[in-house]
Amino acid sequence: MLPLDPTADIGRRAWVPCPRCEDHQDCATCLDGRTCGDHWRYLLTNKGSTLHLQCPNCTHLWAWQSGFGAAGRSSS
Repeated sequence: MLPLDPTADIGRRAWVPCPRCEDHQDCATCLDGRTCGDHWRYLLTNKGSTLHLQCPNCTHLWAWQSGFGAAGRSSS
């Protein structure tokens, strides 16, 4: 298991399912699409609409495309 990233800050969180532990599966709050106090992820950095996240439960690191912003748009 990886240690938490040194830049992990509880003040920067995202509510994205962890693709590794999927700890949100049986959570009624998460299934309702509400902000859950237990199943949040550290938002380490972002580049445009790509978020770099770490799960505090299993410490998995991954990048997730949020779909927000101008990423992927043509400038023509």
